[in-house]
Amino acid sequence: MAQKATIYKVELSVSDMDHHYYETHKLTVAKHPSETDERLMVRILAFALNAHEHLEMTKGLSTDDEPDIWQKSLSGELDLWVALGLPSEKVVRQSSGKASKVIVYTYGGRTAEMWWEKIKNSTTRFDNLQVMNLLEKETRDLGELANRSMKVQVNIQEGEVMVSVDDAIVYVTPIEWKSAG
Repeated sequence: MAQKATIYKVELSVSDMDHHYYETHKLTVAKHPSETDERLMVRILAFALNAHEHLEMTKGLSTDDEPDIWQKSLSGELDLWVALGLPSEKVVRQSSGKASKVIVYTYGGRTAEMWWEKIKNSTTRFDNLQVMNLLEKETRDLGELANRSMKVQVNIQEGEVMVSVDDAIVYVTPIEWKSAG
């Protein structure tokens, strides 16, 4: 019998001084049976880093033709496609053709570095692609904060990110490997 997704209730408060965005989002996040706590928290962090009133979590790992997070315009066009992990060159190419802007958040330390070395030359033609790397220790620490019902506060200032859940705080510094033109 197939395992079902675990539901997480998240109250996400975002204070993004860089983009002057201050809002609280009530999210119901389905954690796929194969998804780790680390990946779940990276997904919540990616949501916070791109927070917007039209931003949505998608079905994520349970579907191949959707990103982890997306933002659609009022007319249904894909404004933003956010992918996590180490997508294939084909997925990067397809998503770059579907959305106005694509952001890939990599994590996993040396594995992510090896993925980037392999794929970076083939990404130069995608002006709408941004690749951000999250350090292994920081994402591992984020994973330890996960719980089924949580209040997450994310403060963003000058590219530095502070994530707090209850009394625990993790500092994250995303590193830009490729900027969107």
